[in-house]
Amino acid sequence: MSQPSTLASQRTQSQPAPNPGDRCELSIIIPAYNERERLPETIGKILDYLKEHEWSWELLIADDGSSDGTPELIEADFPLVQVVRTPHNQGKGGAVRRGMLAARGRLRLFSDADLSTPIDELDGMIPALERGGYDLVIASRALPESQLIVHQPWWREKAGRFFNRLVQPLSGLPYVDTQCGFKLFREGAARLLFTRQQSTGWAFDVEILMLAQLFGLSVLEYPVRWINDEASKVSLLRAAPRMIRDILRFRWWRFTGRMSAEPGSLEGVRDH
Repeated sequence: MSQPSTLASQRTQSQPAPNPGDRCELSIIIPAYNERERLPETIGKILDYLKEHEWSWELLIADDGSSDGTPELIEADFPLVQVVRTPHNQGKGGAVRRGMLAARGRLRLFSDADLSTPIDELDGMIPALERGGYDLVIASRALPESQLIVHQPWWREKAGRFFNRLVQPLSGLPYVDTQCGFKLFREGAARLLFTRQQSTGWAFDVEILMLAQLFGLSVLEYPVRWINDEASKVSLLRAAPRMIRDILRFRWWRFTGRMSAEPGSLEGVRDH
């Protein structure tokens, strides 16, 4: 396992990293596609949270080719927030990948724009990562200790549980919730995994976790509070067939060696 993070031990006044290229303690990456209406409130909540903590940070909006002026709005109204732009819509997985690889933090979180998992769940996830020496910690809505504060409609919950039961045998992963949009990575693990990510769609979480399993990284599934956002853009009925197809493709990649652990690829990963 990796050594504990320095996030808690190297305290500074809570502020963004002062110069482009400087490393910071925490990067938060939000993938966004046409989120002009929702993002200002989300960014406000995150900035308020960061003001209560003593570490250096950066907040990146990984824009996925929005056509509603999302990047321009964020750049105009939130000068401390960095926008990572993509000219054309490619998919959530591609946006997260670009944000993760552009980040400078020793720890890197990606969170969905709706903050269905409240940002203050980091207060538990960071210590859990540090104490256990984990390479990544993934939020879970399906553990016994998880709290669903605001539920989805019953039929969506049942469909989600059924989908998660399919993911386990198809992917070979042991986790009960691979799709919760709140995952925390050490810098080295983020670079190792996201430089090798090949998918750009909704199933990218599964590919990242399969890669982590392949490389022998240590992963903690962590119970969180979850508050359903009725404005969620994800339609499981539409997305599930494509995601299942992608997971089968990941299995094929692993079988044929397209997804593989290269000799020496872990060198330096756990130095961060």
